[in-house]
Amino acid sequence: MTRTTALITGASSGIGAAYARLLADDFDLVLVARRADRLGDLAEELRARGAAVEVLPADLATHDGIAAVTGRLADGDVRMLVSNAGASGYAPLVDVEPDDINRLLTLNAVAPIQLVRAALPGMLDAGEGAIVTVASLLAFSAGLMDPRPPRRTLYVAGKAATVAFTRTLTNELVDTPVRTQLVCPGVVDTEWNSGAGRNIAWAMSPEDVASASLAGLRLGETICVPGLEGQEAALDALLAAETALVTGGNQPTLAARYTGPRT
Repeated sequence: MTRTTALITGASSGIGAAYARLLADDFDLVLVARRADRLGDLAEELRARGAAVEVLPADLATHDGIAAVTGRLADGDVRMLVSNAGASGYAPLVDVEPDDINRLLTLNAVAPIQLVRAALPGMLDAGEGAIVTVASLLAFSAGLMDPRPPRRTLYVAGKAATVAFTRTLTNELVDTPVRTQLVCPGVVDTEWNSGAGRNIAWAMSPEDVASASLAGLRLGETICVPGLEGQEAALDALLAAETALVTGGNQPTLAARYTGPRT
């Protein structure tokens, strides 16, 4: 059998490395991350299992890094894109340097869109493909006043953009052979964010996140929340709330609260 190729970003550790290990039996791999040494070690491990592995060091917080990966995707042979690279940038917004705003939004929001745009022509021409984008449950946390999550304005902005992009893309591609999936884990036990998840009792393993995602793809899920029981009902409620907001607010007259007497 001819093996197809999967490209995984953020592959040097954590969720990305877990995807690579789970896919290595069926796919040849292009591994993308900043740390070439870590990618090299993982590549040797996976080659020993029979996968052909390319190592592509790139920093997706930079336009040069994005160009390197989109250039590889333009070859048209990648049939699965796992867009997993990201960084937290947790801090009050006033403490974030302007250059860091650009870097973090490029990594968390711009890079996933650019990579999908580069991968799609080859997938559509081949009549097959899968796009998996890893976001975060924090993308849905903008209105929460719970003091436990970190100061996260910039991170939530980037991941919420990724959520909206992937969900809308799913509708755009519904009549094509390209499958999409949005993955929204909670806290994960990895070295990400200086390993903060390793000190949290309810953190999920990266292997479980990746295995849930791939199982969800087989089930036809376009959204995967690995720890959520009753996911279908929760997503139906989300869609109902969005529909009520969009259709209810798109009216030619003002809501009554704006037309009463001034106080």
